[in-house]
Amino acid sequence: MLYTGDSIRFTPAEIEAFRLLGIDFDGARTRADVEAALADWASVVSDERPELLEKIVRELAKAKGIKLPPRLSVVGPSPDFPRQS
Repeated sequence: MLYTGDSIRFTPAEIEAFRLLGIDFDGARTRADVEAALADWASVVSDERPELLEKIVRELAKAKGIKLPPRLSVVGPSPDFPRQS
């Protein structure tokens, strides 16, 4: 990856390596393009494999020495409180 200022260029080999992970950097020319591609990838992983995304987040936080907040549980509506439309 080469960059100057806000411009970023990937080699064809780098683009292919990221594509193997499911990240599409083809056409990414700025940091904003890279961020958008990563956001799209994270959204797909979150929908398809949430446990994998959680593991990735934990490992990134561990590598950077960041303490994650406690895990939250999603709770559906209680039988006493039916859904409202």
